[in-house]
Amino acid sequence: MWRIAIVVALTVMVLTTDVRAAGAQHGAAHSAPGVVPHHVLAQTYEKAFAENIAAGRGFGLAFVADQNGYPGPLHVLELKDLLKLTAEQEARMQADSRPKSTRLLESEAKLRRLFASGHADEGSVRAAVADVEKARTDVRLVHLTFHLKTREVLTDEQRRLYHDARWGEHGSMRAPEDGSPGAHAPAK
Repeated sequence: MWRIAIVVALTVMVLTTDVRAAGAQHGAAHSAPGVVPHHVLAQTYEKAFAENIAAGRGFGLAFVADQNGYPGPLHVLELKDLLKLTAEQEARMQADSRPKSTRLLESEAKLRRLFASGHADEGSVRAAVADVEKARTDVRLVHLTFHLKTREVLTDEQRRLYHDARWGEHGSMRAPEDGSPGAHAPAK
């Protein structure tokens, strides 16, 4: 749960940081006193992303599912006492995204090495980014499909308890039919 708090805190910091700090990238002063420079926030996020992905966690890649009534297996296991999981349910919560996650981290490292080598050109960068994004897609799909499978294993009451424990009164982020953000009841 604390990792989610870090993601939220970083997101809030990025969204609320003094806009003038963005000018640093374009030659303006680095930042106002007390404002965390954007590159520091980006480095912090990058490190947390790598650590979480390496551990097999989704780091927000499946929020869309989790917020809308499709629980994640790891979080279900974290809440197993509250949810009163049966032994059979608990056994079905085993998900491992680490092989795909390793490929994503290796692709990111390859892109970083390409630039560090001083030999990056448009063709090599395009190929490396395509590899990173394919790997990211694969990791996200692993997480989202496990959320689908996890939902099928839980009862309606367990899904309600899970949603309340994870999201509280903030409820779901399901969008209204017009596509605008909104809070609605979780999917049944």
